[in-house]
Amino acid sequence: MKSKRWARHALAALLTLSVAAPALAQSDKMVPIAIPAQPGAIPLNTGPLPGAKNKESWHSQYDSVFARNVTQATLTPFLPDPAKATGAAVIVAPGGGFRTLSMQNEGWDVAKALADRGIAAFVLKYRLNQTPADMGEFEKSMAAMFSSVARPAARPNPEEALKGLAPQIADSRAAFALVRQRAGEWKVDPNRIGMVGFSAGAMLTVATVLDGQARPAFVGDIYGPLQPMTVPADAPPMFAAIAADDPLFAGKGFGLIDQWLAAKKPVEFHLYGQGGHGFGMYPKKTTSTGWFDAFYRWIVMEGFLKPKAQ
Repeated sequence: MKSKRWARHALAALLTLSVAAPALAQSDKMVPIAIPAQPGAIPLNTGPLPGAKNKESWHSQYDSVFARNVTQATLTPFLPDPAKATGAAVIVAPGGGFRTLSMQNEGWDVAKALADRGIAAFVLKYRLNQTPADMGEFEKSMAAMFSSVARPAARPNPEEALKGLAPQIADSRAAFALVRQRAGEWKVDPNRIGMVGFSAGAMLTVATVLDGQARPAFVGDIYGPLQPMTVPADAPPMFAAIAADDPLFAGKGFGLIDQWLAAKKPVEFHLYGQGGHGFGMYPKKTTSTGWFDAFYRWIVMEGFLKPKAQ
């Protein structure tokens, strides 16, 4: 029961990742939009979300776009110019509390930036928990979830909470399988496929490592939970970044980093002084804006842009 309560509150907190975006001159009003064209999106064939009744819908907010009620998972490739391709690849998992997906700020824009640097990128639109179809009711449900974040909650072993992510982990496995299956076509080295996730997507990224089946070569945890977890023996190198003023996960310790270090696994951790939650690729006047360049330099430093010696 405690695990279920922890999972509920953890996911409620993660819901705010999209709406905790920078308070610049951007509008925080949610406006329904038509589902945009998604050229190149490939169905992952992990099946429809069990029990889903509401259809996928999209809205704009913060001068960006978000998807919700995703019931069928897809993977969208963003391939680099062949002249710049390095053979490295990254699966990108946007955040949104498993209720929405920040498709532009934490998906497409990240993938485009990676492709510009010669890294094949694949945006994972994973299945989500159902939300009310009506936008007004959806906003009310979010407000109710926000209020729950302030209430104290039990904090059991995080591995137990991750068991509630079965559909999303299945989508992540399928994404890795598809990229490896088509590695020759996409000029990708099957042994140099990493994953980066944002908040809820970071939680999914860590869950993918714990699951042990997809075996990412490296991972990026961007403003995700940093509670301690058991580090698998074959855990990949990890890059993590969070802002000290993150209202969700800052100030709760860095157990995940400590345990990666204790397990003698490569890890790089950036604690930015400011940036809040959900900064992603938004331009901000805070040092957190530099996370992407740091992540790229880390990938270079760890040697993932070059084939491994045989």
